[in-house]
Amino acid sequence: MTERPTTTTNAGIAAPSDEFSQSVGPDGPLLLQDHYLIQKMAHFNRERVPERVVHAKGGGAYGHLQITEDVSQFTKAKLFQKGARTDMLLRFSTVAGELGSADTARDPRGFAMKFYTEEGNYDLVGNNTPVFFVRDPQKFSDFIHSQKRRSDTHLRDNNMQWDFWTGSPESAHQVTFLMSDRGTPSTWRNVNGYGSHTFLWYNAGGEKFWVKYHFKTDQGIKNLTAAEADALASSDPDHHIRDLSSAIAAGDHPSWTVQIQIMQFEDAADYRFNPFDLTKVWPHGDYPPINIGKFTLNRNPENYFAEIEQSAFEPANFVPGIGSSPDKMLQGRLFSYPDTHRYRIGPNYLQLPVNRPKVPVHTYNKDGAMTYVNSTDPVYAPNTVGGPVADPSLWGGEVYGVAGEIVRSAYTLHSEDDDYGQPRALWEKVLSDTDKEHLVSNIVGHASNPAVTAEMKLRVVEYWRNVAKDLGDRVASGLGINGS
Repeated sequence: MTERPTTTTNAGIAAPSDEFSQSVGPDGPLLLQDHYLIQKMAHFNRERVPERVVHAKGGGAYGHLQITEDVSQFTKAKLFQKGARTDMLLRFSTVAGELGSADTARDPRGFAMKFYTEEGNYDLVGNNTPVFFVRDPQKFSDFIHSQKRRSDTHLRDNNMQWDFWTGSPESAHQVTFLMSDRGTPSTWRNVNGYGSHTFLWYNAGGEKFWVKYHFKTDQGIKNLTAAEADALASSDPDHHIRDLSSAIAAGDHPSWTVQIQIMQFEDAADYRFNPFDLTKVWPHGDYPPINIGKFTLNRNPENYFAEIEQSAFEPANFVPGIGSSPDKMLQGRLFSYPDTHRYRIGPNYLQLPVNRPKVPVHTYNKDGAMTYVNSTDPVYAPNTVGGPVADPSLWGGEVYGVAGEIVRSAYTLHSEDDDYGQPRALWEKVLSDTDKEHLVSNIVGHASNPAVTAEMKLRVVEYWRNVAKDLGDRVASGLGINGS
């Protein structure tokens, strides 16, 4: 076997890790000093001009969020107080495809929300699945590269996809969702949305809680078979964009019930698995979803480019009462998303009408490309001439202690931090017989692509046998592979 070279930074320095970001302890927050992680993300964010690197193909609409239940014991965020009504924008998308790709391709669906609150913009950027393929942002750009086009042939490559997935066992939960019929939803109106990450909520008294968001479609889940999705990709590649726009124009306004799961702040330390791991869900038996309201989409954009293509969502846009968690993927996205927007749209992307908050903006930023609402003097802080001043008291609840060695680590000390338990439960306890049949068929169809090598097919079978032996055996049979 040919000796493999050592991964390096762009400066030719040996890279510290291909898989793990630097954090405070295995479960702790990431460190800005991790230059290699920052370099990977910053370079990745600048790979494409001008469409989005990921989530390029999409559409969206405006609406409003209405909160009907009292959750003030959990958060002081004004948009989540009982009776609050907040204008919003929701953008749906596929992940891997380019602007001209088909809406019905097998892919997760982005579910990005911008709430124009009285405290500034709150952005919640998730998917139609509650989990993701990786748990560490060090691997994110590598994952996307494996789903995009090859450098030599400029073709998508199923072998490349399975190479990454089978080498990353933490992907099994999401790939199970992807290869089920949930990977080919009928319309955007018929998908659930999830914040996916774990977030911090804190109330007016400073008490802290961990929260997950669920948005359950009131239209019901409806999916396409692989054959139906392929047929629509040919006959109407813009099927999802057309469906949403037509429904709203006809007065058929889709809605979603808003649910939260709440974990006591102290529970996270010794929960049976890492509750900040994006590849896992919180079991509803441990943390039952609580209905708190509903949002409805009722207005189409007037100009797609201005309002959808230039919309910019960033998970770092928190309002008082909401904060980040030690979720490593969330921590990486806090940097990556706004950095992407500065490159793709420009440093003043938040001055565009679709992104501009509905409240006055008082910053010390100035100038830059395409600025048209500039700060007036003074443009520095501190000052004694009447400039704005920060109010740290609004954010006191987001403070909490962390401790641990600075490490690059895959696993923690939680007792059930395995990669296959939750996808196994999905296979054994959630999917119907028909769902299972379609899952196996979709896996076999994808892995039967001529690009997938015989060696890779063996890895695919082993991957699914690790999830569940009967699942792997059925995949092996479909691929014509004997043995156990």
